[in-house]
Amino acid sequence: MRILSLDHLVLTVADPDRTVAFYHGILGMEETVFGGGRRALSFGSQKINLHTAGAEFQPAAHKPTPGSGDLCFLVESLEDVIARLREAGVEIEEGPVTRTGACSPLRSVYIRDPDGNLVELSEPQAVVIAGADDHAGEAGA
Repeated sequence: MRILSLDHLVLTVADPDRTVAFYHGILGMEETVFGGGRRALSFGSQKINLHTAGAEFQPAAHKPTPGSGDLCFLVESLEDVIARLREAGVEIEEGPVTRTGACSPLRSVYIRDPDGNLVELSEPQAVVIAGADDHAGEAGA
């Protein structure tokens, strides 16, 4: 067996309208509605399904709780993100700081969504492998 990628995750939220306003209005995700009025936030080829606390779609997490998430999203430009957050009056809790991502080092800022979930917004950093080009162009290399 081989896992290919993450398709979606679920956030349990206190107020879906407030959550959509934050993720769509501030972070630019698209709201989608599916399956009889269920709501999600889409970005790239992924989505976040929203469950309202106390009225979760079944099956659900064992202990669905608003504010228990810790999410990291990759962005094109951390400087643009910081400017957008300041414009929207969103407090940056930490950063910019350097972190380790799944595929590269990251430059990140941390904020909180309306439920208190930790949201990391990260710009991937170029990785230079020492010695990779040391012998480029040499005969027989």
